[in-house]
Amino acid sequence: MPISKGLGMRYRESETLELKKSTSEVREAVVSIAAILNKHSQGKLLFGIRANGEVIGQDVSEQTIRDVSRAISENIEPRIYPKVQRLKLSGKTCIRVEFSGNDSPYLAYGRAYIRVGDEDKQASARELERMFLNRNKEAFRWESEPSTRKLSDIDERAVKMFIKKSNLAGRIDFEFSSTRTTLTKLGLIANGKLLKAAEVLFCRENPLEIQAAVFAGTDKRTFLDIKQLKGKLFDLLEKSETYIKEHINWKVVFGKLERQEIPEIPVDALREALVNSLCHRDYRVPKGNEVAIFKDRVEIYNPGDFPEGYKPEDFIRGEERSILRNPLIAEILFKSKDIERWGSGLKRIVDECVESGIRVDFKALKSGFLVIFHRQPMLAVSLSTEEKTTGKTTGKTTGKTGAKARDRVLALIRANPEITVKQLAEVIGLSTHGVDWHIRKLKQQGWLKRIGSRKAGRWEVLG
Repeated sequence: MPISKGLGMRYRESETLELKKSTSEVREAVVSIAAILNKHSQGKLLFGIRANGEVIGQDVSEQTIRDVSRAISENIEPRIYPKVQRLKLSGKTCIRVEFSGNDSPYLAYGRAYIRVGDEDKQASARELERMFLNRNKEAFRWESEPSTRKLSDIDERAVKMFIKKSNLAGRIDFEFSSTRTTLTKLGLIANGKLLKAAEVLFCRENPLEIQAAVFAGTDKRTFLDIKQLKGKLFDLLEKSETYIKEHINWKVVFGKLERQEIPEIPVDALREALVNSLCHRDYRVPKGNEVAIFKDRVEIYNPGDFPEGYKPEDFIRGEERSILRNPLIAEILFKSKDIERWGSGLKRIVDECVESGIRVDFKALKSGFLVIFHRQPMLAVSLSTEEKTTGKTTGKTTGKTGAKARDRVLALIRANPEITVKQLAEVIGLSTHGVDWHIRKLKQQGWLKRIGSRKAGRWEVLG
């Protein structure tokens, strides 16, 4: 029986969805399926829809369904067995193909392809090598290899602290009994031997390190301070966070009952970047992580390629699932609540920075991954007599307060050029009319322009 769908639905090709106008394009469809499997391990394909999303339908018989199924299973290696169904879309008969597989590389007609955006490109020799390695990735992961360290090298106090923290977070349901038993339950002992993940997490005299430095200007020619931070992963996380907090600017805001210290870069975003850098680094590379504080920015670096074929924006938009280089280490950090959700790190960093009006950039380098927090002069806040007494702001946007609101608008737009007026209003605490007024002023002053429509366009900061 056909599956009915609502009328007026629109479709758009993506990295996991391919559209074909009819089964006359079944050869191209087989290539697309192999390409999607090699990139994402699962996806969908619809026959009866043009590439622009227009549903045109086609004649579909039981033989058509069998022919499609056979064309896919006979021309993709290793073989897959997709789910092929007739369905109704916008009142027209179409075919839906759902497929999945974890044995990449998949070859279509003897060649390997990989999905890039909504296109299928022939895989390079390097991509093929990566796919073959990933087929047995558990055996090749550094963290899963047996360590030369002994159980006596484990810091039992650190394990106990971790168990206590994870219990309070509600993410494990057992207490510490002994070091061996606890590490076995955590998956850090296999065949009676410590794994290398246990080495960086809980061993004394740990080789793990972060190079931290403060530079006088915007390059590395003159440094004001430099340190080698060493220790277990959890220790390094705390040491590096403390180092940054000690060397960035803070401002003090006086409320009615207490004073509040506000950092120029949100601490939650900094900590998230530090956790990610330790969780996702390539531990086979001898080069360590880095924290560099410049006059105009803070950089957090970790060695290790960014997932091939992906961009940071794919994860910021929440469109991609997490790709973990070190899933054992990630699982431990999740249990202790140092990671909130897998795959959400970059988005959380961006959200925190947008909320605070800070620009953040991500760079996938040949040697590793870089998070850049752009610093800005701390803004002095001029409070009225009533505000100094009550700790409440009046909401007026004239004089210095108006300039401050416009600076905030510019900072938020720099962090996210696609931010809407409504989102700006919610973050800044103004009405949408108030934000529109500031935007008009910024345009008149030559600071800002709009590219595209109000709904589908983006902002460009000119200064």
